[in-house]
Amino acid sequence: MNIQPPVDINGLKQACRNCSLYDLCLPLGMAEDDLALLEKIINRRRPIQRNDHLYRPGDRMISIFAVRSGSVKTYTLTDDGQEQITGFHLPGELLGLDAISDGMHPCAARALETTSVCEIPFDRLEDLSARIPGLQRQLFRIMSREIQNDELFMMLLGKKSSEERLAAFMLSLSARFKQRGFSPTEFNLTMSRNDIANYLGLAVETVSRLFTRFDNAGIISVRRKLISIDDMDGLRRVAGLLRTPGEDGILDNLG
Repeated sequence: MNIQPPVDINGLKQACRNCSLYDLCLPLGMAEDDLALLEKIINRRRPIQRNDHLYRPGDRMISIFAVRSGSVKTYTLTDDGQEQITGFHLPGELLGLDAISDGMHPCAARALETTSVCEIPFDRLEDLSARIPGLQRQLFRIMSREIQNDELFMMLLGKKSSEERLAAFMLSLSARFKQRGFSPTEFNLTMSRNDIANYLGLAVETVSRLFTRFDNAGIISVRRKLISIDDMDGLRRVAGLLRTPGEDGILDNLG
């Protein structure tokens, strides 16, 4: 299942006001006249293909990007040249905000599948946000959300077991798909097992074993990249969200 917002019958570019991701992206709460000004500076680029980059570490920041369809992973490079994945981005989410302070991208952004983005030149966005209070507030709201996500991710890595990390990751994806109008219980994982393991700080063998354990426990069904969540409460218990004092973990008796 590719995450594709609806297009008109002629396949023409969508205006922000008609985009299915309107409530998730920059235009939320903007007046009609202000929205028309924003639309004038947005470049709706041709789709980029799987493994193509939007930008790489050290690239000068020119624009920020809003994902319209598909998905993107962001990553940094370690001292020995290895990838360290910092996030997976779905439609309605912005990329490139972390480059604002230094004017250079500290990480890379690579498409996980055929992906469409809206490119927003940052200097023109700055000018507009100074003139349009609603746009400035929305930028602050998005930045705040990014900080919250970073804090939650650090807590996920620091305090949770491997089972809890993977379960929490699946619940996060479920919630984000639901927010975008897709099924929260059945979706494709566009990222590889290696990418998931890298992101969660686990060995890829551990991730593969946990998917099998979740499947055997009747919590999820795994058919290659297609995931079906069969027991949402069970997944929440594994993530530590529904566990009561003294309750055994749902996976404790599984090998």
